[in-house]
Amino acid sequence: MSNITRGGQFLVKETKCEDIFTPEDFSEEQKMMRDSVKEFVDKEIWPNKNRFESKDYAFTEECMKKAGEMGFLSIAVPEAYGGMGMGFVDTCLVCDYISGATGSFSTAFGAHTGIGTMPITLYGTEAQKQKYVPKLASGEWFGAYCLTEPGAGSDANSGKTKAVLSEDGKYYNITGQKMWISNAGFCSLFIVFARIEDDKNITGFIVENVKDNGISMNEEEHKLGIRASSTRQVFFNDTKVPVENMLSERGNGFKIAMNALNVGRIKLAAACLDAQRRVTTGAIHYANERIQFNTAISQFGAIRYKLAEMATSAYAGESATYRAAKDIETRIKLREEEGATHQEAELKGVEEFAIECSILKVAVSEDVQNCADEGIQILGGMGFSEDTPMESAWRDARISRIYEGTNEINRMLSVGMLIKKAFKGHVDLLGPATKVQEELMGIPSFDTPDYTELFSEEKEMIAKLKKAFLMVAGGAVQKYGPDLDGHQQLLMAAADILIEIYMAESTILRTEKLAKKEGESKVPEQIAMAKLYLYKAVDIVTQKGKESIISFAEGDEQRMMLMGLRRFTKYTNMPNIVGLRETITTKLVAENAYCF
Repeated sequence: MSNITRGGQFLVKETKCEDIFTPEDFSEEQKMMRDSVKEFVDKEIWPNKNRFESKDYAFTEECMKKAGEMGFLSIAVPEAYGGMGMGFVDTCLVCDYISGATGSFSTAFGAHTGIGTMPITLYGTEAQKQKYVPKLASGEWFGAYCLTEPGAGSDANSGKTKAVLSEDGKYYNITGQKMWISNAGFCSLFIVFARIEDDKNITGFIVENVKDNGISMNEEEHKLGIRASSTRQVFFNDTKVPVENMLSERGNGFKIAMNALNVGRIKLAAACLDAQRRVTTGAIHYANERIQFNTAISQFGAIRYKLAEMATSAYAGESATYRAAKDIETRIKLREEEGATHQEAELKGVEEFAIECSILKVAVSEDVQNCADEGIQILGGMGFSEDTPMESAWRDARISRIYEGTNEINRMLSVGMLIKKAFKGHVDLLGPATKVQEELMGIPSFDTPDYTELFSEEKEMIAKLKKAFLMVAGGAVQKYGPDLDGHQQLLMAAADILIEIYMAESTILRTEKLAKKEGESKVPEQIAMAKLYLYKAVDIVTQKGKESIISFAEGDEQRMMLMGLRRFTKYTNMPNIVGLRETITTKLVAENAYCF
């Protein structure tokens, strides 16, 4: 187990391409699962897109029932409770491909399978799991998750909903208001978080949605996107909940909520991937068909630029998401082999990679928005019309930056969690950071390295970017110590460096693995995408590194760190990025689709 990379360790440990999982490594069974999900979306969801856009909530429920019949709701549920008991990669795979056509359905799907079913599967008693999980896994029942309150928002533990024990000790009476509750309109049960007396932390409850038990709802919310995902306020007025329906222990609700968020973050990243592929494919179709000045607009450099960037971000998102998913799956299996229950293993496995989950959530949710934005731009006036799928794709994508903790919160979390791991000794940041400081004081080497091997310079660049982060983060920790949490702009800039390192490294390692398998000559486009992504990542690290350094360092220290930043972001051989984009776009236009 000692050789297995821990969460956050990618920053200080060299990862070999052979040690990561990539989409090219899907088993035959996984490919069949992927194809059956794609077929479901193409037959049931995509042709009925207008019904979702016209707020047909009943149709969303109907499609969810069909997904249950196909077994898609039960992928992550253990076989003992009527599920398929498949691995974490399979779970992400289904989340990925079921989310390609409309955010309304993917929100309903995600809310049910993730935060509606998973808390019971992972925290429920045996009796709770036997009673509820089979119904949720089959789609006979649907679940919803009641955490957010009008005054709480990001401060999940500040909820005011109360749970009061009855005099006979048989029930808790729950009273309070919850808002933004996905699936509220058709769910059979709620996972409700409430506070008992003056407890420091909230407690979770399983609440059945039955008549005459003090449960009422507002009308459906009118939203920017995800129009046919049922979203309502839910009111509990002395709602009776049997004591045996407490989820886990008293005061453990906050922990349940946080762990649900970790899982939700990587699943949300996965759920943004097929949307990017489909938007990119739609943009290519239009660009090939649209004739201006007697030429298809796909031949114009300005359009080709956009298509290359869209494809590259999708490819990078895939690379990083499936890398992390497999790391989590490996960790779960190791813990099971050591004697942990599946529930314990899954909780700890996901918790271990909470940093990567936050990174992915931010990166992929912003990429899908940019992709949809560029898709609209390529279609021009038609992109603005509701007659094309681009405008709804843009609206549906917008929520992803808010879900599961806003991107601002996740940025700060990723760096905060990394520093906590370092203080606990789980990741050695101090040793490498000290070495970087020593390197800054030394004389740089002027030797010209041998870069003939594929990605040799790129991998060296990644190693240097890691040094840049250690320099910035190490300097900030030295300056502010435990008060670093109060310097949010600095944390966010440092997070952007961390995010780009993980995404760029994942993309390069995936492509290196592919090139070794297929031969470099067979995958020039993937090589181009990996190099293009890194080039842009270096630019971001340069900008955010500079912003960070000048915010906390002065005088000689500042000059030395800025000099270090220049050293750590300097290419020996600058890539021809126009040439890289041309390589990528030529393939896209010829195939008339996202084809990687």
